Amino acid sequence: MKTLLINTLLTMVLLTSAPLSAQDDPLRVGMSGQYFPFTFVEQDELKGFDVDVMDAIGEEMGRDIQYETANFSGLFGMLESGRIDTVANQITITEERQKAYIFSDPYVYDGAQVVTKEGNNEIKGVEDLKGKTVAVNLGSNFEALLRELPYADQIDIKTYDSNIERDTALGRVDAFVMDRVSASQIIKDKPLPLALAGPTFSQITNAYPFRDTDEGRALRDEVNQALAALREDGTLKEISERWFGTDITRP
Repeated sequence: MKTLLINTLLTMVLLTSAPLSAQDDPLRVGMSGQYFPFTFVEQDELKGFDVDVMDAIGEEMGRDIQYETANFSGLFGMLESGRIDTVANQITITEERQKAYIFSDPYVYDGAQVVTKEGNNEIKGVEDLKGKTVAVNLGSNFEALLRELPYADQIDIKTYDSNIERDTALGRVDAFVMDRVSASQIIKDKPLPLALAGPTFSQITNAYPFRDTDEGRALRDEVNQALAALREDGTLKEISERWFGTDITRP
């Protein structure tokens, strides 16, 4: 009886002192905290679209999220060294990055977006820009995208240093082209009568990168399951509409 009691106590000690399983560990997420409205610091609190999405992912996974902030240029080095598990900072999936990392399913769909004055029924997408005056920001790649269109010679492209949204709202140009996310933010935050016209005509997707290891692949799969659930129950849409006034989490 004494031996049995000792063995039982020893087993209890071993169980209570055993290390936590991987699923009990926090998910370590890197971000810059310097990219409004995705990740920024306000009154010493980390906030933003990426913070809200990652918090929801953590809740769905049943894991705490441990945020690590650093300059953007250092985030991938932290990922490679194992100091963090992934990066949540609007990371675009590129061929170059896919050679070094594995990615979750996209959670942001961006790309070249046509924007018009609200109520403009003539322009419902990029195909309707023929014969129109279209503004783009000087130095952006949207002028090149427009000039690659088969009917580019029928579009009057004007480059601006700024205020392309104001001149579109005033009717001085017929439309402007900008990335979908930035355009959505402008429409939400500024009292200008503007509207998105049709879908994007080039696509950029943002996702979470992970190390290409057994652990990284397992984490990627967990995050994908959480993203699918949050997309299905409308959480991603709700977060997106709160920050951008539209759903940027779907194509």
